[in-house]
Amino acid sequence: MQAVVCEAFGGPEVLAVRELPDPPAPAAGEIQVRLEARGVQMVDVLMLAGTYQFRPEPPFIPGSEAAGTVVAVGAGVAVGAGVDGFAVGDRVISRHSPGSFCTLANAKAAACDLIPAGFSVEEAAVFKGAYHTAYHALLQKGRLQAGEWVLIHGAAGGIGIAAIQIAKLFGGRVIATAGSEAKRAACLEEGADHVLDYHGGFREQVKALTGGKGVDIVYDPIGAAVFDESMRCLNWGARLLILGFLGGAPALAKTNHLLIKGAEAIGVRIGGVQEFQPALAAANIKALLQLAGEGKLRPRISHRFPLVQAADALRAVINREVIGKAVLLG
Repeated sequence: MQAVVCEAFGGPEVLAVRELPDPPAPAAGEIQVRLEARGVQMVDVLMLAGTYQFRPEPPFIPGSEAAGTVVAVGAGVAVGAGVDGFAVGDRVISRHSPGSFCTLANAKAAACDLIPAGFSVEEAAVFKGAYHTAYHALLQKGRLQAGEWVLIHGAAGGIGIAAIQIAKLFGGRVIATAGSEAKRAACLEEGADHVLDYHGGFREQVKALTGGKGVDIVYDPIGAAVFDESMRCLNWGARLLILGFLGGAPALAKTNHLLIKGAEAIGVRIGGVQEFQPALAAANIKALLQLAGEGKLRPRISHRFPLVQAADALRAVINREVIGKAVLLG
């Protein structure tokens, strides 16, 4: 099989394209998938650098999300298309930890799902991680109610686009922030009610848009100064959702603002849900796949690369060129 291998910790330059032996037949509870599309995300960048919370030692094959066709089924896996099992020829979303930047891989059957009706294989490859994050954050951690104001930072990214779509689907009023005209235009196309350039501050604009009340939910994968200013945009009883630190550093929440506004700062880590609340995670994915199959959710993909150009795909992520998601094909 063909694979992209991380041969040392570092940037995209540490990747090498290699011909490797095919994986063994799938073990009990596994399926083997001929991969056709793979998501590329910031987690992959951090894993290459050795700075992610899960730190595989080189050499390893990066990538955690993919989609393709089942070519073999291990013992103990129910045979037949549908939620109860998989058959050879099924089109599936597969999860790897890591190991998707290759053409053939084994995956735990319990972590795989049939591709929703109407989805392309590339859309399927980038769906679950981003949309599960946004769904859990907004509906379960953020307790979004119809009519509430939602301020979404990094709104043109993978989890940002997903958040816009989910917030609008469940009745939220969305203010999206993004750093370029092209990204802000994309946010409007995805359903945001208003878009703002977060450079130079956004507090007064948010207050004006919400009639001086502020927002009910902040969805923040940026941190740093963006978090600090968001604290001054809160309505009474607001929920400030902490999803990451793309701005470079964690922020220090000023607890006096939380006290005065009766607000909550809430951490969101989808890996924790999968580890500690597997029943909830499974229910969330089932709901999301149903919504996707009904045509109510659809990923946005701005960049497509062949598998052998994985380093270029990661550079596009690092340089913040991607709107929505990037995929590796082939």
